[in-house]
Amino acid sequence: METTRVSDQGQVIIPQAMRKACGWEAGQELLLIDTGDGILLKPKKPFAKTALSDVAGCLKFPSVAKTIEDMDNAISQGIQEEWHGRS
Repeated sequence: METTRVSDQGQVIIPQAMRKACGWEAGQELLLIDTGDGILLKPKKPFAKTALSDVAGCLKFPSVAKTIEDMDNAISQGIQEEWHGRS
């Protein structure tokens, strides 16, 4: 069992052997979870690196795309319906 101290700045040093065993390098972000009996440190998992080509088109639109004019008309119609009869 390893021990460490909290510094005046609230920092805690994780011993090198433990960092190495966990595969944590400098800059590793950690999640702190209050267990009620102490604090659990878990590595924050970064999102996997992706390229635009990996995700482009993943949300296929099932119809023909609307034009800017179609969108402008829909917005105008919505405004007219919302404000119809108001002064």
